[in-house]
Amino acid sequence: MSLAPQLPTAQSRNGGEATDEPPGTLTTLIPARLERLPWGRFHTLVVVALGVSWILDGLEVTLAGSIGAALKSSPALRFSDPEVGAAGTAYLVGAVLGALVFGWLTDRLGRKRLFFTTIAVYLAATALTGLAWNPFTFFFFRFLTGCGIGGEYAAINSTIQELIPARYRGHMDLMINGSFWVGAAIGAVVAAVLLNPAWLGPELGWRFAFLIGAGLGLIVFFMRMWIPESPRWLIIHGRKEEAEASVAEIEQRFEAAGVQLPPVDQSAAIRLRPRSHTPLAEAFDTLFRRNALRAKVGLTLMAAQAFFYNAIFFTYALVLTKFYGVAASDVGWYILPFALGNFLGPVLLGRLFDTLGRRVMIAATYGLSAALLVVCGALFALGLLSAASQTIAWMIVFFFASPAASAAYLTVSETFPLEIRALAIAVFYAIGTGLGGAAAPIVFGWLVASGSRMSVFAGYVFGALLMAVAALVAGRYAIKAERKPLEAVAPPLSALSASGD
Repeated sequence: MSLAPQLPTAQSRNGGEATDEPPGTLTTLIPARLERLPWGRFHTLVVVALGVSWILDGLEVTLAGSIGAALKSSPALRFSDPEVGAAGTAYLVGAVLGALVFGWLTDRLGRKRLFFTTIAVYLAATALTGLAWNPFTFFFFRFLTGCGIGGEYAAINSTIQELIPARYRGHMDLMINGSFWVGAAIGAVVAAVLLNPAWLGPELGWRFAFLIGAGLGLIVFFMRMWIPESPRWLIIHGRKEEAEASVAEIEQRFEAAGVQLPPVDQSAAIRLRPRSHTPLAEAFDTLFRRNALRAKVGLTLMAAQAFFYNAIFFTYALVLTKFYGVAASDVGWYILPFALGNFLGPVLLGRLFDTLGRRVMIAATYGLSAALLVVCGALFALGLLSAASQTIAWMIVFFFASPAASAAYLTVSETFPLEIRALAIAVFYAIGTGLGGAAAPIVFGWLVASGSRMSVFAGYVFGALLMAVAALVAGRYAIKAERKPLEAVAPPLSALSASGD
């Protein structure tokens, strides 16, 4: 993609930036320099240090689901089934608000500053959850924990998108989002061990479970110390020297490892008029008027997967204990294989999103998830499943649903301009979760509390219908963004055309 008529001649050996430009503008090769990099240790470290956020989210959600029975029997809380679901809703409402506030700040103040802020909010709030002394404080601290995790979605997705080359972006983004289920597996084991009466018992067990989450958050905080600010964000905001230094340092990492970097494609230069920030009015005009079709696709995918996941996963422990008689201390062992199926989906299918393409794979995974949910839900309603076979059924369903859900985040984060990328992620996550996710745990809590398998099945059918609609929308309108630089998928708002207008 070329947005500049020609390049000035002053270039460094790695394709450095031009020095003679009209006032208020600059021409940059920074995106091209990042795109030409092979996969290396730098990218692996970025994935580990930033992708671990989804491990924390998986840990949080799984703990909340696994300890449902313990919260009901806790002398300090004594929750009912709907209140267990409401605790999940408090977390999701916090995640929505946190995504919006921190997403806006991420675009304005920078990726790095915010991914430190959000992890700090998370670790403090989850530690306080473990110290909750009544239902109100438990709900409030879960809300704050959600705020931190919601902010992580925007800051981390933006950073990863802007540091990973296009030819790896789809697969890696799905794997990173899929690492949620590594956290889910950890949470399942932690809950199973800590809720065992032979160890700490239900009352102390659920408290220590959240304190472990805080400890992991502290480790993540220090892991991020070496991650650079996004050079793409820096150059868009006119911080040319910092952006140059950041990319040069990244390139030196590869050269020190013996990698011979290819020449930079000079035609990939982008001419920009940097801006300190994007006004909210322009941001929302870009999201919902100029890119109305992309907005509809993103909202549909987000809302469908949010209801699908939150309805089933937040109340999974209640289903196991109420309909299958599984002991509260054993719930974690059933979530463990469930998490395995969710993680393997993005790992094994992720590359197809970069080869067969976004449109084909998003439609296929959403469609298969819908069909399989109806089948498994019918078997549940007819009483043909045991706790073990129910878990196997969910493993199959979510093998396809997990990459589908991750693809919703991928779609939103790569199809809108860099200046509003974090805000776009936040807004679509917030609306999608608000429409499809936040109410789902409460609704399914009521359905489970009714004791009616057919009522629960009706909820499953509704979730499947949402996924089927999303599959149709994606099959027709999803953006074919595979193997394309971010600037080619969605040119920056500050980019100038060849005529300079």
